Amino acid sequence: MPTLPEVLLNLSRGLVWGLGGLGLLATLLPLLRQTAWWIRIFDFPRLQIVLGLLVALAGGLALGIGAAGPGRLGFGAVLAAAMLYQAWRILPYTPLHRKQVADSTRADEPRAQLSLAVMNVLQYNRQAPLALATLQAADPDVIMAVETDPWWREQLRPLEKTHPHVCHEPLDNTYGLLFFSRLPLRDCAIKYLLDDHIPSLHTHVQLPDGQTWVRLYGLHPKPPAPQEAKTSTKRDAELLLVGKEVDRRDEPTIVFGDMNDVAWSHTSELFRRVSGLLDPRVGRGLLPTFHAEYRLLRWPLDHVFVSPHFQVVGMERLPYVGSDHFPIFVRLSYEPQHKAEQEENADQADHDDLAEANEKIAEGYAEEAEEEQVQAPTLTPA
Repeated sequence: MPTLPEVLLNLSRGLVWGLGGLGLLATLLPLLRQTAWWIRIFDFPRLQIVLGLLVALAGGLALGIGAAGPGRLGFGAVLAAAMLYQAWRILPYTPLHRKQVADSTRADEPRAQLSLAVMNVLQYNRQAPLALATLQAADPDVIMAVETDPWWREQLRPLEKTHPHVCHEPLDNTYGLLFFSRLPLRDCAIKYLLDDHIPSLHTHVQLPDGQTWVRLYGLHPKPPAPQEAKTSTKRDAELLLVGKEVDRRDEPTIVFGDMNDVAWSHTSELFRRVSGLLDPRVGRGLLPTFHAEYRLLRWPLDHVFVSPHFQVVGMERLPYVGSDHFPIFVRLSYEPQHKAEQEENADQADHDDLAEANEKIAEGYAEEAEEEQVQAPTLTPA
């Protein structure tokens, strides 16, 4: 009969290897490239998976994995490989990596600058004075607030005193958006790209120099979650639709919003390759914006992607506003003289990438057609 210490040791080993097995499963499932929410959800917590694998390996070493035989020793090696893979996927979003968007050389020239803030207010959050004060203190040139219903429009209306150019679509389905700009807008429109219930912002904003117009896209697609969308299909398709449109235009462009996707996911990386846009987070840090109330469960969901025309003056996460998201703020400098140099930092799409993007877009239209009984349009092959 095993002694109590032996029982506790075996139980501890079982817990350690159970944790390791979960970490390994969470590493392998996203490689399947399936769109089911219960697979895509593992794209998000890569940092947490790394920590779980590290705890499992450390526990295994402390409990003597070698003493358990070569099989368990091999399992430990597999866990170590999984941990290194996950860390490699996160590495670009740490200061250890080279910055994809360079620091500005014209930080003292405000007429060439544009500052933006993205805030998911959480529709049922009632700390509106805190959200308003945070935005007023940051004082960005343009603001997009999502999950905003008519109540939130009234709460944030004071922003129109300083940001009189607006383009609003308040909705009570947690996908409303409010857009405020201090700077002039051109051709501002709210569009429904794939889903009749999910709006997106499309406009141009004029820089303070009075000459340069910048194309803006503001997005907030549905996340892959059982209460929202059973698959990531339409989210992926919406991002890639915008990515292909950006690629067809050679103009200063910014795509920003709550993407409900992490920067290191396959879809986000495919979006960057297809669009030719750059991620200011690369080389600067994770700046996790969700979940604001759970320190150990955070990842970057709110993004700003920029064309190579821009360099970064500053980027930060704004304080807690009562939402499950932290707002994100970035100040950019328009420096087209460095465009060619920065284009070298952009990931380039190949034929397979374009074919995959077309396939994902077609799947998005097909899913919407099935849900709404509308006919999917014919796509031009890549």
